[in-house]
Amino acid sequence: MRIDIWSDIVCPWCYIGKRRFERAVAGFEHRDALEIVHRSFQLDPASPRGEVHNHRDRLMFKYGMSRSQADATQIRMEQTAAVEGLEFHLVGGTTGNTVDAHRLLHLARERGMQEILLERLYRAHFTEQRSVFDPESLAALAAEVGLDADEAAGMMRGDMYADAVSADLREARGHAIGGVPHYLFDGRHGVSGAQATESFGQVLTRAWADAHTVPPAS
Repeated sequence: MRIDIWSDIVCPWCYIGKRRFERAVAGFEHRDALEIVHRSFQLDPASPRGEVHNHRDRLMFKYGMSRSQADATQIRMEQTAAVEGLEFHLVGGTTGNTVDAHRLLHLARERGMQEILLERLYRAHFTEQRSVFDPESLAALAAEVGLDADEAAGMMRGDMYADAVSADLREARGHAIGGVPHYLFDGRHGVSGAQATESFGQVLTRAWADAHTVPPAS
């Protein structure tokens, strides 16, 4: 059974949702028969490529928060992540356009390394405050998980996989996906948000049963 997951590298709930979903998959008896595909989504597609913004400032601008409200939001998110075993350092962090990171993830998928690269990009952004926007930094992160750094750097100098990223975004709109994370099980069961592990487990069981139910003979 295939599961498509739309997410963005700078989305904290996407990383948290990833951990919760992974726990559900680990406890699912048919886990070895699952195909998990990560799809591109951009929270800030209008941001110029290569330009970064302070994360707190973007919260204040996007949601009309005061400085103290934005600070409190970051602290709460760090605490929520810690419950899931994740270490977030949001204070002083930056955000920006993630199209190059998504293009790199499409390359990694072709090399059978999408999952490991996605995890590395999340950790770089949320834990280490390393850039996931700068091509040189992205190439270095790709090399750390075993991808060819020269191939990654060469890809980012052109527009390879830009069409694949755009296709993911169009398909998201076709499914009326307005936010992430969003999970689509077997092309039929859509789940939005970083659900609890138990909820993911229930959807896995239901979607698997639906996908493997033999229709009655006519």
